[in-house]
Amino acid sequence: MDETEQPANLSCPIDLFPKQEMEVARLTRSINQVPTAAQKSPFAQSLLEAVTVLLECAAYDETNTNCDSCRSISELRRQTASLVMAAGRLDPGRSTQ
Repeated sequence: MDETEQPANLSCPIDLFPKQEMEVARLTRSINQVPTAAQKSPFAQSLLEAVTVLLECAAYDETNTNCDSCRSISELRRQTASLVMAAGRLDPGRSTQ
């Protein structure tokens, strides 16, 4: 992680966010390291799965600002992963495997 990347620092009541955040950061780095949308797509699928865990958190408390921030961050990441996957399907250089 370079100086421009700051991990989200939320106080999760069940410590789910910090665990998922490590995986999200790893997947984001992987997405950023490959050149084509088709190559990014599998990492984006895994990212989508990682943020879905957070979006489906059974301990979500709408009155807790940390929970609200987690949900907002996770929703943005879900949208980003979905866009990357859509771009991967449009990439003419994609693998047919």
